[in-house]
Amino acid sequence: MPLRLDKLPDRTPVRISIALDPELASALSDYAEIYRQTYGAEEKPEALIPAMLESFLGSDAGFKRARRALNANTGD
Repeated sequence: MPLRLDKLPDRTPVRISIALDPELASALSDYAEIYRQTYGAEEKPEALIPAMLESFLGSDAGFKRARRALNANTGD
């Protein structure tokens, strides 16, 4: 019997390490502090980065068009 909800995709986190310029690291720390002041919840910058990247990629129309074309060409 088919369910209305499809099988969930793989949600296993993938760990990626990056090196940041000091200015960017400082900006991320400032962002985390402003986030704390705004929402009353303390989050480390590294916990905010995935949501920031998702928001950035989700708002980039050129990226979305190119990604659809890429996936159409590769069959993914």
